[in-house]
Formats: sequence, structure tokens, C-alpha cells
Amino acid sequence: MKCPKCKNLDTKVIDSRSTEDGKAIRRRRECEKCGARFTSFERLEFVSFLVVKSSWESEPYDRTKVQSSMLKALTKRAFIPEKLEDAINGLENEWAQNKQGITSKRIGRDILRKLRDLDEVAFLRYASIYHNHDSVKWFVKFIEDELG
Repeated sequence: MKCPKCKNLDTKVIDSRSTEDGKAIRRRRECEKCGARFTSFERLEFVSFLVVKSSWESEPYDRTKVQSSMLKALTKRAFIPEKLEDAINGLENEWAQNKQGITSKRIGRDILRKLRDLDEVAFLRYASIYHNHDSVKWFVKFIEDELG
């Protein structure tokens, strides 16, 4: 594991703990060169399903796309990274149960639902970016419908 501070490849594990109900391992590491300490997470890559796009093309699910879209919405917002990871893990478990694949529209709706629980401003940002609204009027109506 490469040290994020000095980029040295020699690091040692100080502590390991199981997280996410045993689905991941959290490791506390220390760089043998500069002494910096950092945390790494190891997770089994078990999620394998297809995403059906609006053009009806299919592509393999890519966690980094979901993660980066949620992080964009959470930019400059205070949030707990573990809660974001838990939200993504929960969504992946839901999506992986659908054997025929999952639509990109459903992914967008589900991300919106999770962001609403995490941070309302992030929810609004995501809705404004990933939902094509023709006017402010339709966007306001969408938000009123979603937030009730």
C-alpha cells in the first residue's frame, strides 16, 4: 500500500478490524519511511450486474461512477465518509438482487433517495444535475413532490 504522504510503497499494518458486518476490513497503516499513519479499506468485489442505459445499451456496473456522482453533490458539505460508504453498499445490495440488470433511471432515483437522507443540499444539487428539468418551475415542482 502506497503512503499518501511520501508515496513510499513500504507500509506496515498496525491494526485490522472487520467493518460493514464483516464485508470489509479496515486497516490502520504506518509508513516505514516517513512515519505517517493512514487508514485503508479492503472490500470484496462481489457486485456484478448490468446497468441498462436509456438508450437500451447495457454496461457493467461501475461503483466509481456512483461514488463520484454522490461526492460531486456533497462537495463542500460536511458529511461522514462511512455513512456515504454504507449508503452505497446498501444500494449495491439492492441493485445486485435484480438479475436482469438495473436501469440507470432507477440508480438515479435511488441515489437521490439516499442523498435526501444524508444531506438535503446534496439532494438538491444531485437533482439539479442528474434530472433534466426544462424550467425552474418544473424543478421546484419536482422538489416539492420529493420533499413533500
